[in-house]
Amino acid sequence: MWDFSVKLCCLLVAGMLQVSGMRIYTHGNVEAVNGTDVRLKCTFESSAPINPSSVVISWSFRPLKPGREESVFHYQQKPYPPVDGIFRKRVSWAGDIMGRDASIILQQVKFTYNGTYICQVKNPPDVHGAVGEIRLRVVTTASFSELLYLAFAVLGGILVVVFLLVVIWSCRRCKKRRQGQLEENVEAAPRKERKDPTAW
Repeated sequence: MWDFSVKLCCLLVAGMLQVSGMRIYTHGNVEAVNGTDVRLKCTFESSAPINPSSVVISWSFRPLKPGREESVFHYQQKPYPPVDGIFRKRVSWAGDIMGRDASIILQQVKFTYNGTYICQVKNPPDVHGAVGEIRLRVVTTASFSELLYLAFAVLGGILVVVFLLVVIWSCRRCKKRRQGQLEENVEAAPRKERKDPTAW
């Protein structure tokens, strides 16, 4: 009986640790054009209340070619961008701790930035959980799907402007037509004939 109780307690504790683990969400694959800025989005969920003074965020980089993992960014009460390495002066904070956002922006990406970016968040006592990974692919030009998306966005903007112009023009035309009808009604109103006092 005692053995069963110990096993049950162990299972319950293990279940609680699994439920209370930190959960991190990232986009698996990201594509960016050489020389442009790209946002590496990382959001998180924690079972513990968010305490801005104790949350710790770490970003690291694993290159495509065999090599050592490099620190990209660190946050603890304030942002700590790297002071050396390939990401020096190329990373900025784009997150919001209370909004459960640990995102960063890579500025003017280069082909050497190709690789995997690892986002890790700790919110004591919630410090266990899987890390988030983003595989960045730096390309020479935007892919067809991105160009198509951009074309649709531009076309949509143009259509919205044309629609607004048509609405404004229609409203003005209706207003002029109503004014014209009012003026016609005033002119067509029967005038009272004045009686000549000399006439019988």
